[in-house]
Amino acid sequence: MTNISRRQALTGIIGAGMAGFAAANSTLAEPQAALPPAFAGKHNPMPLPFDAKKLIGISEKLITSHHDNNYVGAVKALNLVEQHLAEAVKDVNIPAYIYGELKREELIRTGSVVMHEKYFANLGGNGKADGTARKLVEQTWGSYDAWDAEFRKIGNALAGGSGWAVLAYNNHTREMHNYWMYDHSTSPAFSTPILVMDMYEHAYHMDYGSAAAKYIDAFMTNINWDEVNKRVESLKLT
Repeated sequence: MTNISRRQALTGIIGAGMAGFAAANSTLAEPQAALPPAFAGKHNPMPLPFDAKKLIGISEKLITSHHDNNYVGAVKALNLVEQHLAEAVKDVNIPAYIYGELKREELIRTGSVVMHEKYFANLGGNGKADGTARKLVEQTWGSYDAWDAEFRKIGNALAGGSGWAVLAYNNHTREMHNYWMYDHSTSPAFSTPILVMDMYEHAYHMDYGSAAAKYIDAFMTNINWDEVNKRVESLKLT
């Protein structure tokens, strides 16, 4: 074990597991019966909460591929990583760096699952901001337009690469902010996502190529502000 790199070792662990996982069946593999909750690998993908045919400016083909391949793939990978952790944690001889790489994968896959679920849940609306969320945005940025301009600017800054533009409430500073997230593991500390926009190329390239700004326009047109309002109201700020 000491003669191979940590990346090679982890690739072997995950690769072998994924091969067996895929061979078992095309759906989620059944986790081992007696695994403790911390390593159970029982996450189930959530269906799209809207009719994919009815989005404006985002094709059914793209949103279905995004959900079925990127999101569901992340759920399967998280389950597999947790099951590998269940075995690795009992192995007194496993090098710490190999275990650390598994924990890194756990962090990344968890972030992908959570952010994608928030993303799909805040789509499927008419894009017309109102209610509690709009009031809080106006109080924080001075106007809805000022918030909108900054949120779009963050999205465009991530164009051509990876990441998330996120409106979130920071539970420590007790402030609303638009945050820039480079990947699934860079979530702002102790924050609750209020609105999530996926800026990975898989979220728009099929429809828009490198024209990320057009995708951002389409995203804003499809925001489900009822869902965003529920997230704000769950904070119980008043």
